[in-house]
Amino acid sequence: MRIAISGAGVAGTALAHWLHRTGHTPTVIEQAPAFRSGGYMIDFWGVGYTVARRMGIEAALLEAGYEIESVRTVGADGSTVAALDTNVFRHLLGQDFTSLPRGDLAATIHATIADDVEMIYGDTITAVDEHDDGVALTFAHAGPRDFDLLIGADGLHSNVRRLVFGPHRDFEHYLGCKVAACVVDGYRPRDELTYVTYAVPGRQVARVALRDDRTMFLFVYRDPSAEVDADPKAALRNQFGDAGWECRQMLDALDDGLHDSGDLYFDVVSQVRMERWSRGRVLLIGDAAGCISLLGGEGTGLAITEAYVLAGELRDDDHRRAFERYETRLRPFIESKQAGARQFLGFFATRTRFGLWFRGVAIRAMNLRPLANLLAGGVRDDFDLPDYRIS
Repeated sequence: MRIAISGAGVAGTALAHWLHRTGHTPTVIEQAPAFRSGGYMIDFWGVGYTVARRMGIEAALLEAGYEIESVRTVGADGSTVAALDTNVFRHLLGQDFTSLPRGDLAATIHATIADDVEMIYGDTITAVDEHDDGVALTFAHAGPRDFDLLIGADGLHSNVRRLVFGPHRDFEHYLGCKVAACVVDGYRPRDELTYVTYAVPGRQVARVALRDDRTMFLFVYRDPSAEVDADPKAALRNQFGDAGWECRQMLDALDDGLHDSGDLYFDVVSQVRMERWSRGRVLLIGDAAGCISLLGGEGTGLAITEAYVLAGELRDDDHRRAFERYETRLRPFIESKQAGARQFLGFFATRTRFGLWFRGVAIRAMNLRPLANLLAGGVRDDFDLPDYRIS
């Protein structure tokens, strides 16, 4: 089948990879003028890691990744408040675990299809007209085209979801936080293979050293308004300018324009909840259908898993049956991950000083194996991944 995919992120490129391998003809449409990197540091494990191995990209991901050794929380003077040895996670999850920038994961997947799949950049779908034999798409710039199916893999603020299912407000559920991430050059100090965090009530900042003298920053803060700020830098300075530790120094690095390609990721922390992920010949995957939120920590792995399952089910020429089986397999798993992500909110944006003290106690306690084992259910994936025997 000729299958249009809106979005060239992790979900869209992974789906194109598997559709191409199963004999379909995917076309990826991306609003950005070129492939986008950047984003934030992710921990990659679980069923998504298993699918990446089946894609043949495990070695490339390990080469791009970092074996983070410690998560360290500091006070305003830089002294250590609590530290967690990441071997705890490897004990729980096995060695199928790495940490890497989200953009590096996306680039690795993109490289597998760059020479085989049609990629349309700098354009967007403006109208979707389904008919008996397919779906007609109208574009902002290119002429109209017909496809057999349309897959919306275009993220939290999905354009396909808006066009086919309704306005964002019907499906996006704001969790009360905003997040920003970027990469800067030449920042000091550096703490190699350590994720360093600092928090005050309602706000948290983190940094992690990358190769080539780069450092990634992550800012998270509570905000009652769900509106995306028109001036993200000003919003960050308003929130973190007086927060202490290295916050002013980090903000100055942004103002000096040191971040890669001028790229500052900034968005609300929300979840997407829908009664159905498909309508006719249109289906949503990844964050477009069931965003668990950035704070859930596993969105990219879930997106890769969804792409593999959808392509596997679409070996059936009847898209209706394939869509139904896809949703039946994945919905309980995604909803359980969403519930877990909501519980993590207090860790990333703790409201009170007592909460920050208690968080430090909990981090130190997690170094104890028996307690870590009790928490294993929150990070392990309870999902029976099908083996579609895709060559």
